[in-house]
Amino acid sequence: SFQDRPAASAPPHENLSTSSQAMASTEGGSHQAGMDKRLSSTGDDVLNQRPSMKLNKSLSTTGMTGTKTKKKASGGGCCGFCKPKPPIEEVDAVCIGGGIMSATVGLMLKQLEPNWKVVMYERLGALAEESSNGWNNAGTGHSALCEPNYTPASGDTVETSKAITVNENWQLSRQYWAYLATKGLLPEPSSFINNTPHCTFAYGEDQVDWLRKRYAALHKHPLFEGMEYSEDKAQLQKWAPLMMEGRDPSDKVALSRCDVGTDCDFGALTRDLGKAFMNSGGNLLLFHTVTGLKKEADGRWLLTIKKNDLGAKTCQVRSRFVFVGAGGWALLLLQKSKIPEIKGFMGFPISGEFLVCQNPEVVDKHPNKVYGKAAIGAPPMSVPHLDKRIIGGKHMLLFGPFAGFSPRYLKTGSLLDLFKSIRLHNLIPAA
Repeated sequence: SFQDRPAASAPPHENLSTSSQAMASTEGGSHQAGMDKRLSSTGDDVLNQRPSMKLNKSLSTTGMTGTKTKKKASGGGCCGFCKPKPPIEEVDAVCIGGGIMSATVGLMLKQLEPNWKVVMYERLGALAEESSNGWNNAGTGHSALCEPNYTPASGDTVETSKAITVNENWQLSRQYWAYLATKGLLPEPSSFINNTPHCTFAYGEDQVDWLRKRYAALHKHPLFEGMEYSEDKAQLQKWAPLMMEGRDPSDKVALSRCDVGTDCDFGALTRDLGKAFMNSGGNLLLFHTVTGLKKEADGRWLLTIKKNDLGAKTCQVRSRFVFVGAGGWALLLLQKSKIPEIKGFMGFPISGEFLVCQNPEVVDKHPNKVYGKAAIGAPPMSVPHLDKRIIGGKHMLLFGPFAGFSPRYLKTGSLLDLFKSIRLHNLIPAA
């Protein structure tokens, strides 16, 4: 009870003060004597009674237990240079290269086989840094609406089978992207594809006659519905004012035009497909170069991969399926694979370069992609075109291509790429 409590009990703070004084008297305090005690120790001090770690090998390296720490085998070999190879990783499919093709195939595989382990290797630090980059291609949604090479002259008409096939394939691509957008795997399509009219330009009587036949053969087909044709200078001025400006009125010229053409930023599309691939469970590894490709006896493929980072390590992967979508690097890899289909193939060291205009006043005068006809005997890549482009959301015009020479098979490739690809079986075809 309250009456039973001691009458002379000290307040709590007084007890605390007394305890502190007692502790200070034994362990030292902030006064001079206490500081001297704390800064010195004698042989009977408990700290000096602790066993030596170096002398007592039964103790662990941490001193926290009485069990001796076991040393791990370093496996370092000869001064660390002869280290054992890491175990071979087993996967279901490998996509080599980080461009539009690998991104598409990788995503399709994950959609069709969600449980598969699919890995994509890219030697650079980002996707779409080579041919798929918006600055490294014409960005044309190839649907044969304007490209002359798909409709060669054939007697009194033109051959259209190739044009129809190309257009059908392009429509399949657009349908797939639309499907991905509805599933939330791609963003708003206008971020990578935009409506841009496609035109075919003819100059001179022979070309105009060919273009007239091309129009007659295509415009009634459902895939080319809405195609227009004109030789009228006033109409041509409306369609392509920049091209008609300052032109001699006596020039024999003509244009065909399709309003349903497209311009595609394949760089933006590739990056979006890569995100969808990873969100679907795919594994993207950047700074990884596939340096070896060998088919084993059981039909599987053994790949050697070099990591292009500070570790600079090499590993091996075994895969049931391999897709090589590595652009210019594909030739060298397929040669290493020793598949018979690669015989006779060689890269030609010719590149294409474009002039770029970003002046809004000039860009507004040309809303189309216009393809001309290459000179007789000229290679297909020499087809001249003046293209309205949208790259990274910025409107511009590209004119070209102008031929360039480079022994590199990639923009970031080696000057020795061409020479490394030379084999006895491809010298004659190259000549």
